[in-house]
Parts: sequence; C-alpha cells; structure tokens
Amino acid sequence: MKTAFEEVMEIRGEGMPENDAVKITGADPVFSTPFKLGETCASVLAGVGVAVSDIWELKTGRRQNVAIDARHAAAALRSTLYMQQPGPDGAFAPVVNDNHEAMLKITQPWPTKDGRWFLPHFGLPNLKERVLGVLGCEPTPESVSKAVAQWNALDLEAAIDEARACGGMVRSNAEWLAHPHGRALKAKPIVEIFKIADSDPEPFPMGDGSRNDRPLSGIRALDLTRILAGPIAARTLAENGADVLMVAAEHLPQIDEHVMDTSHGKRSCFLNLKTAEGASQLTELARGADVFSQGYRPGMLEGLGFGPEDLAKIRPGIVYLSISCFGAGGPFSHRGGWEQVAQTVTGLCHDGGDGSGNQPGLLPAAACDYTTGYLGAYGVLLALARRAREGGSYHVRVSLCQSGMFIYRQGKTAFAEPNMDLTNSERDALCIDTQPALGPLRHLGPILQLSETQPHWTRPTPVLGGDAPEWLATATATQAGAGAADAAE
Repeated sequence: MKTAFEEVMEIRGEGMPENDAVKITGADPVFSTPFKLGETCASVLAGVGVAVSDIWELKTGRRQNVAIDARHAAAALRSTLYMQQPGPDGAFAPVVNDNHEAMLKITQPWPTKDGRWFLPHFGLPNLKERVLGVLGCEPTPESVSKAVAQWNALDLEAAIDEARACGGMVRSNAEWLAHPHGRALKAKPIVEIFKIADSDPEPFPMGDGSRNDRPLSGIRALDLTRILAGPIAARTLAENGADVLMVAAEHLPQIDEHVMDTSHGKRSCFLNLKTAEGASQLTELARGADVFSQGYRPGMLEGLGFGPEDLAKIRPGIVYLSISCFGAGGPFSHRGGWEQVAQTVTGLCHDGGDGSGNQPGLLPAAACDYTTGYLGAYGVLLALARRAREGGSYHVRVSLCQSGMFIYRQGKTAFAEPNMDLTNSERDALCIDTQPALGPLRHLGPILQLSETQPHWTRPTPVLGGDAPEWLATATATQAGAGAADAAE
C-alpha cells in the first residue's frame, strides 16, 4: 500500500521529490485515538510545501526544502482549542463558546431502535431546528437520546436527508466501502483536478524585492466558505502571500471562535448573492480573481450563476475549488454534512470508541475538516502551477468523506492513556500573538517550514464584513488577481 505522502504526491503527477527535499519527523500517537492523525496531516502539509516549492521554482528557478513535524501537524488539526484571549485579569485563557460546547454534547452518536447508532448534527441554528423537527425533541442529551432511540437508523437517516438537515448512521469502514457511495469515492483520488476550459498561460507575478517576493504574491483568492475546511484552504493561500477576500453575508450564522482562528491573513466583506447588487459585485470581483473557493451544497451556486463553468466564462484561467462533505457523484452527493458526519459514515467514529463498534466515539480533533482544507489548498496550488505552464481554467474538488477514508487507510496505532495532547511547552513554542481589532489573540502560527519563504500572515484576523468588496492594488498585478459557505448550507 502507498504511504500517505506517496498518495499525496501521486496527485502532483511528477514523481517523488528528492530524498533530502522533504523532511517529515515525529510520529503518532499524539492524541488518544487509534488513528494516525498527525502523520497523515503531516504528509498533506508536506505536499503543500512541495507545491509551493514548485511555484517558487517557476518564479525563481530555485526549489525550497520542506519540513514538518507530525506532532505539530496534529496540533494544527484542533488549533481552535489552543486559541487564547486575555481575561479580566489580563492573563491569557482559552476561548470558550458555551453554546458551541452545548451543541457538541448532543452532536454525538446515539443508539437506535434497531441496535445501530445514529449521529444527528446540530451545528447551526437553521440546521438545528430541522433536526429537532424530525426528532420532535428538546436540544438536551437526554431528550435527543430518547428521540433517536425511537427510530431505525436508516429510516432516520432518510428522514434527516429529506428535511435537508445533517446526520448519519454509524457505519464500519468495510460497510462504507461496500456502500454505493463509498465505492464511488474509493474510485476517485483524494484531490480531483479537472481542466474545464482553455485559456492562455499565466506566469506568476515576479517579485520586486518587497512583499512580492513570496510564492503567491499577486494571486487573488475569493473565499466563500465558513467553518473549517474551506477557511483553512484559503488561510493556507494567505500564509503563502495571496490576497484572500472572504465573502460572507450578514444573515449567515457563524461560529465565532472558528472565524477568529481560520481567518488570519484575510480580509472580509459582506455580499448577499441573492440580490442583483450582490451578484453583480461578486461577478466583478471574480473577473479579477485567480481562485474561487466555495463549499455550498452541490448545485446551489450553479443556481445563482456561479458554478465552475460560469466562472470560467467570467474569468478565463480561474481555479475553482469545491469543498463538500460527500463529494461529487454517488447517491449521497446532494447531502450537506460536517466533520462529525464524515467521521460517522466512513468508519472513523465506529472504531473511535472501544474499536468494536459497540460504543462508537468521535475523534479528538476535526481531522476530516482540516485535512480536507489542506488538500484543497494543495489542489489549488497544483492547478495554479499548471495554469502558469500551459494555461486553462480548473475545477478542484475535495471532500470530508474522502479525507476520512484517507485517514482510515493509513492504519492504526496504540495509545497509552486518555486525554493525550502536546505538552504546554510544545504548544507555547508553536503559538504567536496577534492584535486583531477584536483584541489581543494568542494562537498557533503556520506549522509548515519552508527554507526560503517561511509561511506567515501579513494581517491579523479581520472583523467580519469589515472590508470593502474590492481587491488590493498591487504593482505586479496581471490580468489575474486570485480565491465555503459550509457544506450544510
């Protein structure tokens, strides 16, 4: 079987890098889980580094060395938990959202009438109301448990789907791979990159000795995503020099701590795409973009005129990133979903408890979300390099379930005790202090190490909607410039 890094490099299609070019250190377990979360994420981040090096070579003729530690990569899978703000006494303390913690207590696997387990997802207010409508219960662990126990698991899964809510029956990995949707995903690579239209090659803007001496300087990315996977993809572009503009709407619910932690390096504006003015403004932004990243339910943006083929006409040479829970193709592709749902259906939750499936349990990190985000950034970087060499518009697709399957097939490890984590000194060494408008923030910095252009963010996390819907002026801007609402929207 291929290693995780070999599978990542297979997407690149240029063989393995030279032996001394990529250094992956450290090993699992980092957290109390049988799955190799740190090593798998480290392999993906190493791939991001190789793709950045490819771009740097196109710009300068020089390659970079890449280094990543699996323990640091594991930390990056739950960076929100490490984020801190000063309290009334001035001492930094973890950021805690009581409403989000209450949501997590009921977004768990519960036993069903037929002896199976089912996980209902209560992530955002609109989706929470839909799930409660199906279950006919109150949002408490006792009430949800009692309601789920009245259903057969597959019947409840169908009812949740019909209500356009989110949830899934706990399946073993073997069960998932035998399911028509699991079979459809198994036949696909972890990152899909399609050329969807022809256009002239677009070399990367060359540096001028200042801010443009970064791999993605002059690249403009539109980020229409929220809640982890999509924001992580765009944040990764920002830490390598892209101008990333988040596009949200005032009426869309958010999870504040996730916005704070996944928006470093970006700007943010509000547009309502369902109005003529908002759609017109997004169209104009897209004309100057290199990257368009979205994670709405499949078909939603196409209905508004912002599907990949639409964008390739508006802006020839666009790199369009689609992030979903279930991926394209297969009987579940229309469904919205979240981290926990992907874990639930792919076998991670089934084996995450005692390993028998008798007591399933969720992972101690949002591994599907973060891994998918980094894979999305990796696909965008590869597509941008291909555009520079041969031209074309590209559609990049990644999904939470595909990432869950990727994590599962890396095998398992033994862990010695509960509640394992990085040491305080390890976390402190990885954290940086920034000064966003919302107040001082201490959080993980970029984890990947590059020999010439160390990833970093040039601006702190923004205020949502606090910027104008326009691109920054840049002396080296070419015709291009470059950039999901969540999969459950």
